[in-house]
Amino acid sequence: MDDSAFGSEDARGAWSPKQPITYGPAFAWPPQPRALLKWFFGFPGYLLPWNVVYAVAALVIWQVLTPPLETMKTLSPGWIGLILLRNIALAFAVYGGWHLWLYVWRRQGTAFKYNRQWPKPFPAFRFGNQTYDNMFHTLASGVPIWTAYEVLLLWAYANGMAPLISFADHPVGFVALFFLVPFIHEVGFYFAHRLLHVPALYEVAHKLHHRNISPGPWSGLSMHPIEHVIYFSTILLFFLIPSHPIHMINLASRLGLAPAQGHTGFDRLAMGENASMDVSYYAHYLHHKYFEVNYADGMVPLDKWFGSFHDGTPEAHEAMKARRQMRSA
Repeated sequence: MDDSAFGSEDARGAWSPKQPITYGPAFAWPPQPRALLKWFFGFPGYLLPWNVVYAVAALVIWQVLTPPLETMKTLSPGWIGLILLRNIALAFAVYGGWHLWLYVWRRQGTAFKYNRQWPKPFPAFRFGNQTYDNMFHTLASGVPIWTAYEVLLLWAYANGMAPLISFADHPVGFVALFFLVPFIHEVGFYFAHRLLHVPALYEVAHKLHHRNISPGPWSGLSMHPIEHVIYFSTILLFFLIPSHPIHMINLASRLGLAPAQGHTGFDRLAMGENASMDVSYYAHYLHHKYFEVNYADGMVPLDKWFGSFHDGTPEAHEAMKARRQMRSA
């Protein structure tokens, strides 16, 4: 597929989208009601496609792939093992699916690929292979720590230690929380990410993730165990927020699986000869490229508020260089 209508390639072979990175109208001032409604219900928009996908996935995971709450009153290897196996299977399905389609089968070649080069053997990675290294950290640390947080909350719900609501008793709050989970995810990720860029934590933990200068799907959850503990800690907010386990699973599975999409290294998924759809976040690719910009993605303009936003334009690049010079002066 020809990607020149959406972006351009520079002299080094790096592809970038034509349109600058923007935020949705949720926090626009003055408010834009018509634009907000279009963004909320449109395609692509707030609900479609991805937030609906994660919400439906949470429903299926809770109804089909999670033991009854009564079973989880006591911590036992049986149901904990089932949650772990379920999360391993989900990781293989999502991370492995993106990797197979884009990097093994190469179904769209390098169309919409930010870095036109394919990953090569590199000694800095375990096994000398970026993908194998990323799979190791994802499966040996990421999925178990994701599971541990989820198990803790499920056990807490079952024993009345986390505030539990039901749709029957609180229908408005129950539905509203589904819409709020993406915001909770993004705000939690931003502040956890900024913490990980504190020099001491960066050197000990986050530096491992940033070895992926040109990330692929398995890079998303490839982190040091310390980073996994910090990254998934947003789940603990459900000790304070009245909710149902399905809301917690919505956030937990999003934290566990969305990094695959955010690290594909591709801007769009080719859907045919002349059709494509957004799949990734150029903002986060720029974070991996420059390290000090775009700590969050998408809806909440936290990077703009805190002065770390890079919209992909030459002007933003010059502003980033100016900030660096001011710090070194």
